[in-house]
Amino acid sequence: MNNNSVNIAVWFEIPAINFERAVCFYQDILDVEIVSIELAGFKQGLFPHDDTSLVSGAIVCGMGAQPSRNGSVIYLNGGDDLEQVLSKVEGAGGEVITAKTHLGDEIGYIAHFIDIEGNRIGLHSMN
Repeated sequence: MNNNSVNIAVWFEIPAINFERAVCFYQDILDVEIVSIELAGFKQGLFPHDDTSLVSGAIVCGMGAQPSRNGSVIYLNGGDDLEQVLSKVEGAGGEVITAKTHLGDEIGYIAHFIDIEGNRIGLHSMN
């Protein structure tokens, strides 16, 4: 398998127990519309994407989805400056656990927060 021209990651899922609360949290901090659907007996809140996107994801509720601070961390696009998203986290019910941190000019900045469901999530931006 040659992965030189494609992303290894193609889909992510953020587990939620209280689906509606989780959808509101991410809509608030990211200023996006999340489309809710039901698929195979569980709820999914689809993050915005277009036909050219190589990676997308959803908030999921059901089928054993269990929020956690441990395990894999996904990084969401923090836009032009992740501080704009990070500054909304606590007001929306989350907790900032790693402030905006510079990793170098070629890598940019990261931050971590705990979402309203208890998941550890990362943000990334170049500024």
